Amino acid sequence: MSLCLAAALCFIQANTALAAFEYGDEGQVVVGIQKRLAELNYTVGYVDGVFGNDTEAAIKAFQRDRNLEVDGIVGGATYRALMNNELPPNRSGHSAIIRKIVRVAYSMIGVPYVFGGTSPYGFDCSGFTQYVFGRAGVSIPRTADVQMDYGRYVSSDNLRIGDLVFFTTYEAGASHCGIYLGNGKFIHAGTSTGITVSDAFSGYWGARYYGACRIF
Repeated sequence: MSLCLAAALCFIQANTALAAFEYGDEGQVVVGIQKRLAELNYTVGYVDGVFGNDTEAAIKAFQRDRNLEVDGIVGGATYRALMNNELPPNRSGHSAIIRKIVRVAYSMIGVPYVFGGTSPYGFDCSGFTQYVFGRAGVSIPRTADVQMDYGRYVSSDNLRIGDLVFFTTYEAGASHCGIYLGNGKFIHAGTSTGITVSDAFSGYWGARYYGACRIF
């Protein structure tokens, strides 16, 4: 294989990977995917343009039924089978950043809580959010209260995947934070759990919910 051909194939593969739709994506293409799944009697929850848990589960069910790779990602083969069309061209911008934030955050699950921690050896809550956003190329301040002031306020009814959510714990105001994942879930550094996914609006954290902000 010539060097030029190899480079071209790598370019095509990279574009295909970036163009796939998966957990954390938002937009009109996701709306179309959800509508088509609903037409085929797969349960997607709300047709809201947010690729969350329900949409991912529906995609996996569709992939199993069509003997496709069951990964919950709408890549070229899945999109063609579902939509009878080719995948839209490569995307960038906010959607790509959100996907990376979600990927990095999930990859840290199980990392222990360390007060003052800012690395995969151990995180505190705002050290975790700062690290994850930084890996996605987004710079945010270090502490929870300053992070909340840094972003744009967003109500709980308008939360999107990738927003920061804040809670009142050991002191008044925003003293704990995490990253919203959709469907009432957020990922954070819990003092007793390390990096984990929790319910934002029920139980322990629901009683302490303080607010949220959008960074971009």
